[in-house]
Amino acid sequence: MKRALLVIDVQNEYFKGKLPVTHPKDSFQNILKAIDSANEMKIPIILVQHSNLDKDAATFKIGTDEHDIHEEVLKRDFDKIIEKNLPGSFTETDLEPYLNEKGIETVVICGYMAQMCCDTTARQAMHLGFNVEFLSDATGTLDISNYAGEISAEELHKAILVTQAMRFSKVMATIDWINSLEKL
Repeated sequence: MKRALLVIDVQNEYFKGKLPVTHPKDSFQNILKAIDSANEMKIPIILVQHSNLDKDAATFKIGTDEHDIHEEVLKRDFDKIIEKNLPGSFTETDLEPYLNEKGIETVVICGYMAQMCCDTTARQAMHLGFNVEFLSDATGTLDISNYAGEISAEELHKAILVTQAMRFSKVMATIDWINSLEKL
């Protein structure tokens, strides 16, 4: 199965902006490990960058430091950057044609937010016929509170992993994913 690693929204907004990721605590280090392993195994790496098109945007505003992809990610080799404006990485982007052109059968999901952009992208990929691997400790989130209620980052993350494993993805820890690559 030819794979591609999707590194979703690993942007400064989650490190120094209004949306600090809190769970799992080592998610960023695991994202970097996944990127490094993908590079070693010659797996294409696609960085996905969320851009808020609203000129008065509170988050992911184009032209701000918070919008930028984290510098540690940009220091590593990657194949392409996809810009998106909605949670799904396939919506109104050239991701699907790019993956099809490269003969990709499996997409590997890592990045932020597990319950929003990672989850939506994984579901879209499955609906489009791709196999999906969802890296449990290389996706992350934060505590959420809004008019519908509140949930801790840990509870939210676990709920997404359980739901992904029900139908959409093969959920696995980064080290297990890396070990599975070495057996190929």
